[in-house]
Amino acid sequence: MGTPWNCPYCNRPCTVDNDDISTISDYTQISEEHGKYRGTFTIIVCPNHACRKLTIHARIQQCNTQGYVDSAKPALYSWSLIPESEAKPFPDYILQQLRDDYREACLIRTKSPKASATLSRRCLQGVIRDFWGITKNRLIDEIDALKSKIDATTWSAIDSVRQVGNIGAHMEKDVNLVVDVDPEEAGLLIWLIETLFEEWYVGRHERETKMKALIKLAEQKKPTKPPQTTTTAITPPVH
Repeated sequence: MGTPWNCPYCNRPCTVDNDDISTISDYTQISEEHGKYRGTFTIIVCPNHACRKLTIHARIQQCNTQGYVDSAKPALYSWSLIPESEAKPFPDYILQQLRDDYREACLIRTKSPKASATLSRRCLQGVIRDFWGITKNRLIDEIDALKSKIDATTWSAIDSVRQVGNIGAHMEKDVNLVVDVDPEEAGLLIWLIETLFEEWYVGRHERETKMKALIKLAEQKKPTKPPQTTTTAITPPVH
């Protein structure tokens, strides 16, 4: 039975099995007071034949006295080694600056949540300005102006993120202000950016592509008019 997985390169959901996954794992006792730890490398080759790229993830977990991972405790450290971040690939019809801010926010989410959140807030403002043409002095005012333009569920999701902890406390200020947030809060902002990229930019592009294909198909199906024939009147002879 395979495991559901989403490739960070081609962004295609797929199923990986033992032929696609390799695991390297070992444990050691650091010291008497620190106990035992297990380090694990998980290597996955994308099963999509058009991709076949390599993903390597590493983690360190605390073990019990028998060397087994303590499932009650979260991993002490977790890294995406290849690719460096868990940023999803997005098409180039999304502005380069927006994609760059998003990728960098993903790259430093755990290392510097404050910087990650700053990049995500700037990216969110850029998305609103680019996609909807809304430009105001404060991000909070730009979000308010969105309410009448988008569906209630999407706006509620955006509004809920701006109310989370220190993120919400600083939405009224300059988006470039560094906000003291934790990795989970920074992750919420990244998730929001990904959702808006998918629903707004990718959704619009796919809709336009399908509409153009429909128009082209309709043009091809139009009945062809037969060529018009001209009749020449015959004048009777004069006697």
